[in-house]
Order: sequence, then C-alpha cells, then structure tokens
Amino acid sequence: MSPPSDFVAAKPVIGVTCYAEPVDRAPWRGQRSAVLPMDYVDHLTRAGAVVVLLPPPGATDVARLDAEVATVLARLDGLVVAGGADVSAERYGGSPHPSSQAPRPDRDAWELALVRAARTAGLPLLGVCRGMQLMAVEAGGTLHQHLPDVVRSDVHCPEPGAFTRHTVDVLAGTQLATILGDGPLDVPTYHHQAVASHPGYRVSAGHGDGTVEAIEALPRGARTADKATGSARRDRDVLHRGAVASGGGGGPPSLRGPRPISDTPKVQIVRHVVQSAITVAGCPT
Repeated sequence: MSPPSDFVAAKPVIGVTCYAEPVDRAPWRGQRSAVLPMDYVDHLTRAGAVVVLLPPPGATDVARLDAEVATVLARLDGLVVAGGADVSAERYGGSPHPSSQAPRPDRDAWELALVRAARTAGLPLLGVCRGMQLMAVEAGGTLHQHLPDVVRSDVHCPEPGAFTRHTVDVLAGTQLATILGDGPLDVPTYHHQAVASHPGYRVSAGHGDGTVEAIEALPRGARTADKATGSARRDRDVLHRGAVASGGGGGPPSLRGPRPISDTPKVQIVRHVVQSAITVAGCPT
C-alpha cells in the first residue's frame, strides 16, 4: 500500500460525538448503532477534515472514562460535541423538569469526560446545541430546563420536530464577531433548554428575550461553544452562532496541559475547519 499523500496526511482528524441507539434498518429491527445526522460529517468533510465518530462506550461514571478518553484525544486534532437529547439535570444538581427528555447517562458521562480532557489539553473544541450546554455544565454551570417557563414564549421551539427562525445578536469584541461580524443574525432554531450559568465562558451571542445563544472561553478564547440549531447556509459555509476553537499546537494532541497557539500547517487547517467551514447546522436530535 502506498503511503498517504502530503495532502491526506495534513488533513485534521475531527472527532464528533454521537448516540448509541437502537435503529430499524430493514430487515433488521432495533439494531444498536452509532447515530449522527450526516450534516455534521458533510460539513466537516467539505472543510477538509477526516471525521471519526465517538459513540459512548457505555460507562456512566465520568471518572471511569479517563483512560479511554486520553487514548481517544491523543489521536484527534479537534472535537465536536454534537446536539441531541437534554443533559440530565442531575449532572448540575437539579431535578428533571416534566418536559425533560429521557436521560442518556452513557452519553452524558462520555461527553463530560471528553470535554474536561479537551479543555485541559487545549484541544480545539466546538459544542453544538446540547454540546454547548454540556460544556457549560462541565465547567460548573447550570441550564434553564424549559425556556417557555423562563421567557414566556415558545419562540425557540414552537412545535416538535420542526425548525423555526429568529434573530440573535452577535456581541461586538467577541471571537464570534470576528467570524460573522457583530449585530443581528437570522438563524434557524430548535431547542427548549438553554445555558443559565457558564463559569469560565463569556456570552458571545444572545436573543432579545435574554436567552444565551453562544458562549466562548475566557480569557484565552481557545475554546468556544455554540448552541446553534439550524443551518444559515449563506453564500458560503460559516459558523453562524459561535464556533471558533483555534487553540492547540502542532503534532498530536496530548493531555499534558494547554498548548500554545501555533501557525503550523495542520493548526491552520484545523482553524479553517472550525472557523470557516462547519456550518453550525443545528441540533438535530
């Protein structure tokens, strides 16, 4: 077998979290599968990345996953925590709201462990919808469990299984503003929960009703999260609700501590993948 070309060798490897769920695929019924909407893969591939799915291995105790997470992250150049079901309220000291979805304890534990290790390592990290919420929880934050109780409106999720649109305001002086510009932005949306508190992150976009729409890390800005819930798909693929994660140095990631920002070719490609070419497409469950 011939060795990979320089182009292939330079492609960043981006891990994307996903479900492990039973799926019906005729003639098979209830076949346990790694499940992820293809939009994630399509956008990352188009940006020049190699995509690796990261289904939860099954453990529900975050501490038991440290060794496995270290092995996984050592082989990645970036991590995307995908959208999906509600984060269990028990993970941030709450009790489940009547509207809360059935918990996915295996996925919660797996993604909390991945985010914790990625933050320690300075690995480029993007959270979409649930992913952003989980990043806030990992940092010690909390969630609004049902937005209609808070904002007295269903503007963020008017009906099950259907995206709607509203305007968010990108805040001047944030990393998100350097990608999209500040000011109002029309975006698709579908979520009934939102970040309430977010230690270690600052808000980079919000809705007029006070709902946090994007957060990014402080003070270095090496990590950003985004709750985006749809694809703006303007003239080019862009992150439309907060998606810069440009930290990290050359070579394979490690868990030895934050790495300095570098301009090596691979890091430039990772930046391009995360900043310019993933349409933060939503939060399909």
